[in-house]
Amino acid sequence: MARPLILLTGANGQLGFELARLLAAHATIIATDRIALDLADADAIASAVRDAKPDLIVNAGAFTAVDHAESQREAAFAINAHAPGVLAEEAKRAGALLIHYSTDYVFDGTSGVPYDETAPANPLSVYGASKLEGERAIGAANAQALIFRTSWVYGLRGKNFLLAIRRLAAERSELRIVADQTGTPNWSRTLAQATTALVARGLPYLATRTGLYHLSCAGETTWYDFARAILSEMSSDVSREIPPPRVVPIATKEYPTPARRPAYGVLSTRKFTATFGDTLPGWRDALAACLSGGPLVDSMSAQPRG
Repeated sequence: MARPLILLTGANGQLGFELARLLAAHATIIATDRIALDLADADAIASAVRDAKPDLIVNAGAFTAVDHAESQREAAFAINAHAPGVLAEEAKRAGALLIHYSTDYVFDGTSGVPYDETAPANPLSVYGASKLEGERAIGAANAQALIFRTSWVYGLRGKNFLLAIRRLAAERSELRIVADQTGTPNWSRTLAQATTALVARGLPYLATRTGLYHLSCAGETTWYDFARAILSEMSSDVSREIPPPRVVPIATKEYPTPARRPAYGVLSTRKFTATFGDTLPGWRDALAACLSGGPLVDSMSAQPRG
């Protein structure tokens, strides 16, 4: 069987970097970053897809600076809303599949139980609104697509909460962390492994299972407890000379930001499990694997823990 050709966007981002490495075992990859493919340029997107003639498009590119999006609405919507629509239209034209990633920020956070795919969306921020519009643009194109909503993505590259905590832990004796926002951290490699495991089953398999899914590690936590877990994992490093800082819980109102975040953004993954027969590991297991540098348990084979 011929190896499929995948056009990957955002290849230098947290998720895209991991996808580029893992998908290469199963497909020929054309990896593009923001320099090679400007997702704010609809004509460039169309040309890239038509030149590549891919079997699968994996859109890992996004405008992820949540607070900056409040003052850069046009750029956020160009990349998060309009680009996915163009990719979907071009995927349909090429007879290709599309995999796209979205976010828990499409919800307003007023739920007391994990959100499923049928829950009404009501984003609080420009970022959330732009990502929701991207989902809708893909739907309007009527392309064969899988949309994976996820949350609290972190990794060992780029800008994210994990790296911020590691940096601040070396600079400060006290960290004040929001404790009234609840969600699920997701290591970018965990998400890439899950995606790769699905692609490995073959594009015909995916073509019969298109739709919207929530893709997330198991469990939930707050930013405060996530920070404590990061520091706990770091403190196990015997070579560490600086004592960990004290972590103080604070309310969202004590740390105002330009963009409003949902107070509760936990995603139910029941549909994903029912469709694909798999679950992702618990968020604590993924964090431990990330910080230890060791391999994560076999992708999607672990039962939820933590």
